This record gives sequence, C-alpha cells and structure tokens, in this order.
Amino acid sequence: MAKRLIIAEKPSVAADIARALGGFARHDDYFEGDRYVLSSAIGHLLEIGMPEEEEVKRGKWTFTHLPAIPSKFALRPLEKTEARLKLLLKLIKRKDVGELINACDAGREGELIFRYIVQYARTAKPIKRLWLQSMTQGAIRDGFAALRGDEAMRPLADAAVCRSESDWLVGINGTRAMTAFNSKSGGFQLTTVGRVQTPTLAILVEREEKIRGFEPRDYWEVLARFRAAGGEYEGRWFDEKFRKPDDDADARAERLWDEAKARALVEKCAGKPGTVSEESKPSTQSPPLLYDLTSLQREANGRFGFSARTTLSLAQALYERHKVLTYPRTDARALPEDYLPTVKDTLEALRDQNAYAAFAGQVLRAKWVRPNKRIFDNAKISDHFAIIPTLQKPKSLTEAEAKLYDLVVKRFLAVFYPPAEHLLTTRITRVAGEPFKTEGKILVNPGWLAVYGKEAQGADEAMLAKVLPNENVVTEELSVVPSRTKPPARFNEATLLSAMEGAGKLIEDDELREAMREKGLGTPATRAQIIEGLIQEKYVHRDGRELTPTAKAFSLMTLLHGLGVPELFSPELTAEWEFKLAQMEHGKLKREQFMREIIRMTKHIVAQAKNYESDTIPGDFATLSARCPKCGGEVHEKYKKFQCQSCDFGLWKIIAGRQLEIPEAEALLTERQVGPLEGFRSKIGRPFAARLKLNDANEVQFDFGDGTDSGSAAEAPDFSGQESLGPCPKCGGRVFELPAAYVCERSVGPSKTCDFRSGRVILQRPVERAQMMKLLASGKTDLLSFVSARTRRPFSAYLVRQPDGKIGFEFEAKQGGKGRGARIARGAPALRVLGPHPRDKQPVELHAGRYGPYVKHGGINATLPDKERVDAVTLGEAVALLAAKAGKARSVKPGKIAAKAAKPPSKSTRRRRTA
Repeated sequence: MAKRLIIAEKPSVAADIARALGGFARHDDYFEGDRYVLSSAIGHLLEIGMPEEEEVKRGKWTFTHLPAIPSKFALRPLEKTEARLKLLLKLIKRKDVGELINACDAGREGELIFRYIVQYARTAKPIKRLWLQSMTQGAIRDGFAALRGDEAMRPLADAAVCRSESDWLVGINGTRAMTAFNSKSGGFQLTTVGRVQTPTLAILVEREEKIRGFEPRDYWEVLARFRAAGGEYEGRWFDEKFRKPDDDADARAERLWDEAKARALVEKCAGKPGTVSEESKPSTQSPPLLYDLTSLQREANGRFGFSARTTLSLAQALYERHKVLTYPRTDARALPEDYLPTVKDTLEALRDQNAYAAFAGQVLRAKWVRPNKRIFDNAKISDHFAIIPTLQKPKSLTEAEAKLYDLVVKRFLAVFYPPAEHLLTTRITRVAGEPFKTEGKILVNPGWLAVYGKEAQGADEAMLAKVLPNENVVTEELSVVPSRTKPPARFNEATLLSAMEGAGKLIEDDELREAMREKGLGTPATRAQIIEGLIQEKYVHRDGRELTPTAKAFSLMTLLHGLGVPELFSPELTAEWEFKLAQMEHGKLKREQFMREIIRMTKHIVAQAKNYESDTIPGDFATLSARCPKCGGEVHEKYKKFQCQSCDFGLWKIIAGRQLEIPEAEALLTERQVGPLEGFRSKIGRPFAARLKLNDANEVQFDFGDGTDSGSAAEAPDFSGQESLGPCPKCGGRVFELPAAYVCERSVGPSKTCDFRSGRVILQRPVERAQMMKLLASGKTDLLSFVSARTRRPFSAYLVRQPDGKIGFEFEAKQGGKGRGARIARGAPALRVLGPHPRDKQPVELHAGRYGPYVKHGGINATLPDKERVDAVTLGEAVALLAAKAGKARSVKPGKIAAKAAKPPSKSTRRRRTA
C-alpha cells in the first residue's frame, strides 16, 4: 500500500504530529509508520534568484544590467540546511510514497516553504493540506480527518510566491539602482532599500522632520482652588465654546494664547464665590485583547525597555526551550472556537502556581470561560492563534523570561474577567460666569484590573471632596500657569511597531488596530528584524529607548522623493500591496495581474534613477552655521555636497562610505578637524576610524595621528614620554602606540624611512597592547577572534610576523586532518566580556566558534541564533540564551522522545502541544 509523506515546517511540529497519530518509529530525522512517512523542513530551505545563465558576473552595481528581471526565478538551496533538503528530496522520490501532505504552518510562509520544496523536487505527486488552528492532539487528528485539496490552496500559494518574488524584484533592483546613482561621482556607496524597510524608515524620518521643524508656542492656563463644606478641590478654566480647529493641532479648550487674557480672568474671578453643578455617570473598561507578537513587543518595550528583537528571542525561548508559551510569531489576538476545554485545562494548571492560583480559581468558579467573539473567533485567526500559557509549569526562568511570562499569563487571566467599572464625575464651578472644570474617576468594581493588583481606589484616583447640589463655594486661590507646546515624541520601538501595524497611522484602539491588521507594514515575525536592519545599515541610531534617523536616512528620503518613486517610501502604498496579497489569498486577485504591476513598478524605479543627475535632486537642505574656510561665504547643504555659495569650495557629504552629519561638517569647517570618527570603510571594505582635517589647500584628509596623511611636511609625533612596545619587524627601530595604530618611530614625520604600521583595530577586533608586545617579541599573538569584512562572520586566527616584516593571519591547524574547519582551541580569548552573570557574578563572554558566534558562562555555551547580532548582543539576551541551553541539556533524551512518539496517545497522558 502506498504511503503518504507528511512534511512539517519544523522538527518540533513533526514530533507533535507523531505523538498525535501514534504508531511511528524514528529513523534519524524522520518518522515512519504503516501509513505515513513523517519529516520536516527547518524553516526555509531554498531561496530564489536569477537563473545561472542570466546572472550578471560583473557590473551588477551599474545601470548597464538594470532592471534585473529574470525570465523565471531559479531556486537555490541554503547551505546551512542543505542536508535536510536532500533528505526530503529522497523521501519525496521514494517509490512507495504516493501522496504528499503539506503540514507546514497554516499561512503564507508555511505554504511558501512547502511549495518551493515541491517545485525543486520536480514531483507531480498529488498534494493534500493539513490546516491546523491549534496544536492539541485532538485538533491534529481532526485536521488529518479533514485534509484540504490542493486546488483550494492555490490562491494562498500564489500569494506566498508573489510576496517572495516582489520582495526580490524591488529589493534587488531598488538597492542596485540607488547604489549606482549614489556611486556616479566615484566610490562605492551601498544604498539599501526594501519593500518594507524603506517605508518604515520614511515613518521615522517624517517624525524627525516634524520635531526639527517644530516651533514652540507659549500658552497659559488658569487654575483655581475652591473650598466647599466637604473639603477643598481644584479646577481648571476652559472655553465652553471651543471647537477643535483643523489647522492647529496644539489647540485645547483650557489653553489661552494671550497672557493678558489669562490675567484678566484671574482679576475677574478673584474673591468671587462659585456655584457648583456636577454630573456622574458609570463607565466600563473592557480587558485588553490577548497578545499577538507585535502587541507583546510593544508592551515589553514600554514596561521593561526590551527591544522588539529581545522580546521575540525571549518568547521563542519560552516556547521552544521551556515550552510554557504557545507559538509566538503570530498576528492573531484570538483563540480557536474549539479551544474552550483547553483553556479550562490551562487555568487548572495555573492553579498550581501560587502567583496566579487565586485568579485562575476565580475564573473557573465563576464559569467565565464561555463563547465570546472577543476571545474565541476563527475568523480572526490566520497562521496561529494568540500567545497564551501552556500546561507546562515554568522552571529555571531568567529574570527577563519571567517578566515576559508574567505579562502573558496575566493578560490571559484578565481577558476572562468582567470589565472594570468606574464612576466618572464632571464638576463645573462657575465664578463670575466663568467655568472651571474638575474631573474625578472612582473605581467601583476592579473587574479585570484585580489581576494587576488594582483592588480598590488608587492613590492616583483620589476621591473628590463632596459638594451639595448648587452649593456655593469659596474661591480660595487663582493662579496663571505658563507653559509651552512640545514637539511630537520620537518613536521608540513600541510606538514604531504600532505605526508599522497601522501603516503609518498610530492606532491606539485595539479593535481598530485589529481591523487594520491586513494593511500593516511587514508581519509580526519580521518587524523586529526590519528595525534591527535599519540600525545595522546605519539609517537609525538607538539612543536609549528612542530611535533617531541619521543623515544617511534623510539623504535616502531626499533621493527617493526627488526621483519621484513613492512606491519605495510610501507606507500607505506598501500597505496596499499587502492588502492585495491578502485579496489574492482569498481568490479575489490573480497572480499574473499582481506581478505585472510589480514588474511595472520595478522598471519605473530603475528608469527614474537612470534619468536623473545628482545635482538636480530637489530637497529641503540646511544652511550651515559655519562659514566657508576659503572665502568666508555661506555654505549650503546639497544632495551630495556641502557647497560654498560664493566660491568653488565644496565638501563631500559621504567620505569613505560614511556620511557626515551636519554638526560634524560644521566642526570640520570651524575647527579644521573633527573626530576621531568611526564607520569609514577602505576600498576593500575594511572598517577604520580616523580624524578628518582640512589641509592648507582646504582639502579633506584622513589623520590617523601618526603623520601618515598626505601632507608631506607633517610633524613626527613626540614619543619621548612613551615606552616602546618592542623592535620594528621591518627595520629594528622602536614601535610605539598612537590613537589609531602601532607604528615604527621611523615611519612617521617628514623624514620617514620605514613603513611599518599596524592598526589598533583589525576586522572589528581591538588588538591589545599586550598582544602587540607579544607579536613583536615572539612573532605571534594568542589565538584572536575577528569578524570577516566580506561575510560578517566571526573567525579565529593568530596575528603573525611575516618574513617581509608585514603582519598577517595564521589560521589554526585542523585536528586530525579531517573536517571542513578547525575547532577553536579551548581557552581562546573572548571577542568581548558582556558582563557578570546575575546568578554567580562570573563573566558572560562572547566567543567566535566554528559554527558561528556563541556566548559562554562557565561550562555552558549557547550559539547566537542571529549571527548578524554579534556586535549588538546584550548581557540580558546572553543570559536568556544560556538559560535556555541549560534547560535543554536537562531535558529528555531523543531516544526517549522517539519511544514515546511510537506509542498511541492515551487520555491520561494527553498533553497540549503548540505550533
């Protein structure tokens, strides 16, 4: 009898399916039973690109070969998961496999992963679709009893492929076109753009422009203190006829723009009695919706300062390692309608945790778990349901993991509680005909707020002094309070995530934000990566919790606006593309129509870049406060230069791949030097730091502090107060330390006879004084860790003295002559120490390993899941990774799991698993 091959998206889901169906035996990376063969991908196994015969070998960064639109997209295996792809291809081609079952995640990305595997395998075997909304064992068995036909899934598959291909077309062509444009005048100025990345950057730049252009205005408010029979209270004057004008965002009913009017009000009301009237009405506040990933990231950023990426990493650890949360990469804030029994089981499990026992017990006793479309609604679920706790009890959580787990559990408990009830009181006190408003809010019934410790009236909600109807009160004091309007706040990650979710429109209401879900920028799983990408590309700086766009970001927005390509920067237009993809999923838009529009847009972007010259780009440019060093004239900012308006003096804005900020340019013109500045890159792509200075001809030069700039008459540094590090490997002279390099005393100054120089930072690795002394004395340093300028991956090597006196790399010998690479020697120096571990105060170190960067504490090593984060990983993230690794090491061995998977499930051992 022919078997059916089940392909899940990740190994954990394959194991869950094996447990639910039963009857499987494990064979390495797949399971097999009488009816099924079961295996999984490991996320994406393939990527798209140009066919080999159409790939441009040279000149891809010029306009010559743009636009790059393949006749058809080719699929290429990802190197790190190629072994798993080969296994799946072997299973697909087995003669006893007659049908394929797509058990990848129920959504666009899961569909894409499976479709690319099938396409690469070139198989025509029939396909069925397992569509799961929840991962309980009952739901898995029900899903296999109601498999969907392949034809019904074609619209989703089309949308998945269109998203992938459109991202490639826009990203590749946009980046190459903008890079070619910016590199016209020489050099290589990489200018990355993306279908989602660039509109997100546009949101940040637009906000920063509003902040920079904001002009504060003075206003005044009139405050009063009244005394009634029941006590004192305060009031604020307001204009009863006020209507919010469309052209003044700062207007408020209580604000007076003329101080004289405020003073006149005080004089009019001083010493006069007031007459009181008040109205009280009940108000209810519903509990917030369950968390999706974006709302959890917002909350964690606002409460704890966690970055979006940190929150995702912690949530993933709580899901994968600790198994205490459901799948976190979700955009849903509701649960499946068949999930009521599982919710009750979860509440029963929470009864065993002291912190939540009382609240879980109250929900169960009051029978508050019942059908409710705010909580249980299949229509609000796509790939996955909301993030909630599982039946697993947490053990050995780090402080950061515990904080995030607590957020999710309390939100889960609160959603079943009744609304909080308040009594809102509005009191109007009239003095000489002028109204003063006082508002009070009394908590009558805490409802869901009880979960957060809000049992009764808080200190911030002090009760108003009681008054009688139409009581006359004494005006004790009147005061005029001056103030100024404030610019809008800069985005932090929480508010930017909201803006991305609402396509640039900040939406505070949960229900409205849910309605806009299909028109957001990116997906919950990609938004953190987009923000980190903007920071890595130097478009954005993270200043504390604030995100500030750089000069490079403003330059890109100026370019895109000037070229007239809103397709690349408009959040609304990009959200429309997302909406069209959603329509395609529902069968309302054809794939061919969508791709025709994407190709037309791609050609338009390239054509606009080709047809413009750099000096024709319009923009809102600054006038520098510094004067021209040559003639004293005004210096204006242009698209690519700071240009004097009275002579030919000009200063390039981008020097060696680094863009000068306006304050840096002003310092260079005023002081004739600035720095040292970091972020420059050499012609072969290596990063370096240096001062910039103006020479006698007012030309910009690098100054490394060692007399190696192009000024031939530069003075030699004074080494009289320094101790030599050792003999020069080229001439035998003495080697000394300068701010940017180790140099021979004979290699600096106008009469230099030697050229020995070695940077103090080599491939992002600071070379310590002790290591240079060891190199000069013995010819070799310890094993050091560096970061490749080409691949951005860490590697380990010795710095060695070569026969010609130059410094080079020597790589560690392979052990036993086998394997593709050498194992890093134990005790190799760390890339850096992140800080003390909060448990035992021992150091947590960042190292480079054969398989990428990892963090180390004592005898535990944990690989960084994102190799690009090697420069940005924090102590908190490292501690979370180490704790997850320690928990994994204590978990059940694979052999035991396989044995369990081979047994059919029973009610007594039934456990809920999460996708």
